[in-house]
Amino acid sequence: MHPDLSPHLHTDECNAAINMLKQCHLEHKFLKFFGHCNDFDRVMRKCLWKEMEDKRAVNFAKSKERRQKIIDAAKEGL
Repeated sequence: MHPDLSPHLHTDECNAAINMLKQCHLEHKFLKFFGHCNDFDRVMRKCLWKEMEDKRAVNFAKSKERRQKIIDAAKEGL
């Protein structure tokens, strides 16, 4: 299962991959069931995974900053 494929949620690179997959599904309504569009699906999934990992790294950095602020505030209070 993949996340929501709405364009406003993803980067331009991933949106291009998503659009290629959707176009393949429209052009090959029957062959898509036999793996004709699998290459586009792999590219899309790889891009979405990279996007998720990037977001995770940013959120982790923010959490470390918040944690440090709390520790510093607690030290000042003592």
